[in-house]
Amino acid sequence: MAETDQELLEYVVKALVDHPDEVKIERKIDEMGVLLTLKVHPDDMGQIIGREGSTARAIRTLMRIIGLKNHARVNLKIEEPEGGRGPREPRGPRESREPVEKKSSIDDLTI
Repeated sequence: MAETDQELLEYVVKALVDHPDEVKIERKIDEMGVLLTLKVHPDDMGQIIGREGSTARAIRTLMRIIGLKNHARVNLKIEEPEGGRGPREPRGPRESREPVEKKSSIDDLTI
């Protein structure tokens, strides 16, 4: 495997982010397999995670495939930047949100 997994991860991530020079990947091997730890610029976290985690899930799948091909278990850890994201605001129950006006027919729609 000889760091093929790390090279692929670096290539994919640098193609996605706006600050490719700040991409850092650490590779550790232990009895559980290979652990790749990814650090990116805080502004690039959204691009790496993707909508509902879809991009991160796809990258992890690629890493697992590389691992399977080389008979090793490869895991990806994405490190949150210093300070991380702030606490989420509670959304509250659905009833307290503003009601959506319902249209009774297609004629009621304004274009």
